[in-house]
Amino acid sequence: MQQLFENNLDAKNLSILQSLTSPAKIQAYLDSIPYVGEDLNRTPLSVMQDRQCHCLDGGILAALALNRIGFPARILDLVPEPGLDDDHVLAIFQVNGKYGAVAKSNFVGLRYREPLYRGLRELAMSYFEVFWNLERIKTLRGYTRPLNLKVYDKYNWQISQTGTDRIVARLYSMKMIPVINQAEIANLELTDERSFQAGMLGTDLNGVFKPGQTH
Repeated sequence: MQQLFENNLDAKNLSILQSLTSPAKIQAYLDSIPYVGEDLNRTPLSVMQDRQCHCLDGGILAALALNRIGFPARILDLVPEPGLDDDHVLAIFQVNGKYGAVAKSNFVGLRYREPLYRGLRELAMSYFEVFWNLERIKTLRGYTRPLNLKVYDKYNWQISQTGTDRIVARLYSMKMIPVINQAEIANLELTDERSFQAGMLGTDLNGVFKPGQTH
């Protein structure tokens, strides 16, 4: 399936893909293309052709690129309080048994994680303090188990919109594993103004979730 994807790339994009030889380089590539807030979930092929993405299709592309350099193609979803924020997709990888992540985000703090985390909960919690909305509410509530994209190879998810849509449907149907209870939620403080401003550096407000909007 990897070869099928590469056969569909033009020479420039094939060269870019071949240059992504580490998780950090994959992250740098995602950071180099614009974040676009839209409902369309592009295939990895479309992301590279259009040179834009959001966290979900960027995460799927990152999983493909990680798979190319020897990691399983796996994603998980960070799940917010419903109605308060967007979810956030991570492409995860392991080095010496510890988890790291590559992610496309409109916010400074929701991107790369070094492979230092002993478990998925520990990795997810590394995003907690920087997972907030425009009202400065800390909104992370849980995460899903990893979704192995190899299961969807028969649908050609790397180049097929139908394949990508199947991945998205499955991801959004997965049960959330909570990281915080109701009593803890009630006692959360708002993100301080200085951290909020720092986290908004370079953010495209057109792509930011507005509390109360449907998604």
